[in-house]
Order: sequence, then C-alpha cells, then structure tokens
Amino acid sequence: MAQRIAFFDLDKTLIDVNSAKLWVRSEFRRGHIKWWMALSAMFWTVMYGLGWTRMERLLIQGIRWLNGRDVDVIVARTEAFYVDEVRHRFRPGALEALRAHREAGDILALCTSSSSILSHYVAHELDIPHILANGFEHNAGVFTGKPDPQQLCYGKGKLTHASALAERLGVHLDDCAFYTDSVSDLALLEHVGEPVCVHPDRRLRRIADNRGWQVSDWGVSGEPLALPAPDALDDAKEKAGNGDKSWTGVLERS
Repeated sequence: MAQRIAFFDLDKTLIDVNSAKLWVRSEFRRGHIKWWMALSAMFWTVMYGLGWTRMERLLIQGIRWLNGRDVDVIVARTEAFYVDEVRHRFRPGALEALRAHREAGDILALCTSSSSILSHYVAHELDIPHILANGFEHNAGVFTGKPDPQQLCYGKGKLTHASALAERLGVHLDDCAFYTDSVSDLALLEHVGEPVCVHPDRRLRRIADNRGWQVSDWGVSGEPLALPAPDALDDAKEKAGNGDKSWTGVLERS
C-alpha cells in the first residue's frame, strides 16, 4: 500500500473554535491591544462573514499588525495563549483520528491558515511532524509586518503547500486524506483521495452531500485533556530569531 499523508485543518476542525477570534479577545483582555484595534478586527471579521471582503485581506491585515513588534515577545505571548486558551479545545474525535492515522503508519501534517507560531505548539503537543501554515517575515528579531514570501496558506494556497510537501515526500495527493470544516479549502479537498468534512459550514455541507463526501462529527471540547505541559519549544524560538530569515510557513517539528 502506498504511503499517504493525512492533512488536518486547525480552526473548527482539530479545535472547536476559531483561534484568530480567541487571539483578539485574549490580546484585548490582557491589555496588549486597544479597544479600537479589537473593534477593527471584529469589523473585518463581520465583513468577511457577509462576503464583502476576502480572507486574504484579513490575513494581510493581521500580519501587518505585527510590524515593529519583537519576535520573542510575540512568541512568548503565543505560548501563553496556547496554554490558556487553545490546548483544552481539541475535539475528542480529532485525537482519535490522529491516533488512527498514526497507527496506520500515515504521515501527519497540519495544514492551516493560522500562524506558524501557534501551529508549532499544536504540532508539538499532538506529535504532528509537518506544519503548513502562514509565516511572518522578520529582520533582526523584529517583525516587518509582511507575510512570508511563500504563497499564503489559504484557499488554493493550501493546495500549493500540500502539493509541495507530497512531492517532497514522494506521496501522491490522491492517496492522501484531508480533514477540514471550511468551503475555503475546496481546492485541496478536490485533489485528495479521501476528503473528510468535519463539522462543515453550510456551503461545504451542501457540496459534501452532492458529491458523497464523508461528513464527520468529532464532538466539542469538554474537560481539559490530560496532556503534558508543553515544552518551551526552544527550537521554534531559535528559528524565529535567526536574523533576516523568515519564520517559515512550512516547518518541520523536531
């Protein structure tokens, strides 16, 4: 049997919430952003929900907010955010799916529009060796407010990133699986052999029903999971502090 990759989306798939919304609330609650910044983030989220702006624009806006901010500070705040707000939000079914693929000998990969910083903590804790996410350019330990030079890991960009990983590992996408909740991931769903729609949004549910794709209910988070405390991820922080190098959107968890 050919080896395959199981790709997993993060927001509303592995976890039962949108991490970007949680991040804005957390940053506001901790006094790291002003009320008008939180209001602006909510405004653009509503605009996207109404279909009046594109997610790519929201991602660029969020990355622009990092301009001039110290890499180590943001990494430390992301670690605290992960521990306090994210690590107890994994869906029970997500952990079962990861276990099943691991036992089958499949390659695990996180494929998300979330930040590569947060993704490192998720992948480290869930033992996912490959990370496809959105990276941030930085210079001398300070973010520039620009995305990683690679294509954004969103929409067709996810297909680009996933295809590159599959090619590098000698795997065919039509042998792979992809789990996601969002119709924005349709491009990758259409190119894998096993598309699985986890708690799909309305549009994706309609497409899944029409095409006979699997629809899964992985439940919602309940009691905090008995997971070990995350390590400091010194390797990730070292990557972020390497002078002019970008915090890459395609990372290998060590």
